[in-house]
Amino acid sequence: MAAEQQKATRKIGVPRFPGDIMLYPLSVGLLLHSFFPQVLEIGSFTTAVAKGAPAIVGIVLLFVGASIDLKTVPKVLKTGLTILIPKLAIAIAFGLFVAKFMDDNFFGLNALSIIGGITFCNVALYIGITAEYGTPDEQGAAAVLSLVAGPAVTMIALGAAGVAAISPTALIGTLLPLVLGVVLGNLSPFIRSLLVPGINPCIAVVGFALGCGMSVENLITGGLSGILLAVLCIIAGILTMLVERLLGGSGKASLASATIAGTATTTPAAVAAVDPTYTAQVVANANAQLAAAVVITALVAPAFTGWLDKKLAKKNDDAEMQTSEEVPATE
Repeated sequence: MAAEQQKATRKIGVPRFPGDIMLYPLSVGLLLHSFFPQVLEIGSFTTAVAKGAPAIVGIVLLFVGASIDLKTVPKVLKTGLTILIPKLAIAIAFGLFVAKFMDDNFFGLNALSIIGGITFCNVALYIGITAEYGTPDEQGAAAVLSLVAGPAVTMIALGAAGVAAISPTALIGTLLPLVLGVVLGNLSPFIRSLLVPGINPCIAVVGFALGCGMSVENLITGGLSGILLAVLCIIAGILTMLVERLLGGSGKASLASATIAGTATTTPAAVAAVDPTYTAQVVANANAQLAAAVVITALVAPAFTGWLDKKLAKKNDDAEMQTSEEVPATE
């Protein structure tokens, strides 16, 4: 089936590249939102799809859950924590270092932007990337990453512990589609075979919806500091990848998590609401930087993950070839 799809794309002249399942529709959504936003506000199904990323992500989590064998649940938790802990540690440590020793200014970035951005992974994009390049346990790790989606981590890291709390019902709402998918997929092979093939088509729709929340203006407004924030996020992903590799993982999940969610722009306002030292101008600057980094990491992370996937595949092929050459022929 995959070979037939590749032949079809070659016939119509569509080049293939890492992450293209999500990036093609994401680019279409970005361009529409940038230059023809009125099209996305036309109403009915068009607007519903353009603004329906959360609902579609819930469906994808259900489908991903159906692909997970219960025997792999410990691997899911291990993968998720292996990614999450180093990522949080790197972001918080560097952010607090900037705040304490650099007068909270690292070439235009402050601790609010650094911590609020790097810790806030784009879970929808992560699912899309790992659906193409990852294993079921790497895909399932999205549930662990989603536990820190929100401003609470940043607020606690900046000294606002106890002011914000993550609602238990919100956590349950995040995990429920995945858990339901796991249950259904393990109870019925038929349901598993029915749901799992829907992952990639849904990922393409998620990509379009995510693009509809971005714009070229984000890149321009964020400027060089937004680009720098994106670079820091990718570096954090590479460092997390090294940790994951040391612990026996492939490293692809870490690179796939090296993104910033569009909803990370809610963090500056949330922090400013409890700490008046963060002025409206500071919040506006942070939002522009985060918005730019969202777009850049959405384009870079899939490409990096695809590169690593190809490198690992080549390494495995070379190892198999060497092993076959070393095995003596039998008469």
